[in-house]
Amino acid sequence: MGAGAVYPLFLRMSGSWKEQSVADRQEFIKYFQQIVRDLTEDGLQHPEVGDAIARLKEVLEYNAPGGKYNRGIAVVSSLRELMGPEAQKVENFQRALAVGWCIELLQAFFLVADDIMDYSEIRRGHPCWYKKEGVGLDAVNDSFLLEASIYRLLKKYCRGQPYYLSLLELFLQTSYQTELGQALDLITARPEKVELSRFTEQRYKVIVKYKTAFYSFYLPVAAAMYMAGIDSDKDHENARTILLEMGEFFQIQDDFLDCFGDPSVMGKIGSDIQDNKCSWLVVQALKLVSPEQRQILEENYGQHDPARVAKIKQLYEELGLPAVYQRYEDESYQRLQSLITRHANSLSKDIFVSLAQKIYKRQK
Repeated sequence: MGAGAVYPLFLRMSGSWKEQSVADRQEFIKYFQQIVRDLTEDGLQHPEVGDAIARLKEVLEYNAPGGKYNRGIAVVSSLRELMGPEAQKVENFQRALAVGWCIELLQAFFLVADDIMDYSEIRRGHPCWYKKEGVGLDAVNDSFLLEASIYRLLKKYCRGQPYYLSLLELFLQTSYQTELGQALDLITARPEKVELSRFTEQRYKVIVKYKTAFYSFYLPVAAAMYMAGIDSDKDHENARTILLEMGEFFQIQDDFLDCFGDPSVMGKIGSDIQDNKCSWLVVQALKLVSPEQRQILEENYGQHDPARVAKIKQLYEELGLPAVYQRYEDESYQRLQSLITRHANSLSKDIFVSLAQKIYKRQK
């Protein structure tokens, strides 16, 4: 079925929207240097912590830039849709940029810690921070510095605003939800013991909801909603319904690309198979395998031997998982279209459409 038939809602975005998206990205990236200045000016006032502030600057500049920036830019674009011309006033625009960078710092905090827990090697095309010479497990404290920076920025930019408390609670709650998701992921995927019986669809969905969907999709839009004065439980519930579905789709894409994506495009080397992860692919495989194929999974999943990883990938191909994924992608977009139509209500549909466009058919 052609894209025009399945996704009419997602194809209405105009060229002017694309131009605005490019402009937002440029402004967002440019503002990072101001963020660094905001977070390191203490070094001038308190020279006794100068070495620590210099370390913070290094941590920020290595770990915060270099991603896709979709989460941070979503604050800017969502606020514009919700506030209209008011969002373009200098003070509102700068606050949106700063809150967007708070989300990027939250992402950096999670990734620095996650890379240590997963023994990862490459992140965004460079060695993981803890893998840099002279860093090692000092990266644990560096991740704490990244998290603390979020609340310093929120205080600097938003303390006098009526939505300041709502933003604080939102970031704290989202951090907690993401950490619960990480805990479930670690509990389910013990490196020393492969238990395929743990890899259920239900467990997978819970991990994805908590570890990815809340902070990657609900957080940016909810932050913009609070900043625009939209704080009713009903409006946030409607947004959450759409955005958690979008977050699940995003993570399933991530799992597929971890196995079948091009590392040179993605900027990282996939490791879900050898890390014994409760990935969408292994959950789907368990639904389709014969007893003999399940034995191949039992013997080879969660092993760091490249030959065993290759056997799992070959099994995924034999089970037709790439085609299963393509069907899922089409069905998920139809569900998203329906959810946007039903739940956007008083909110701008374009907020959700623009997010969906950014992840549809992505390669990294």
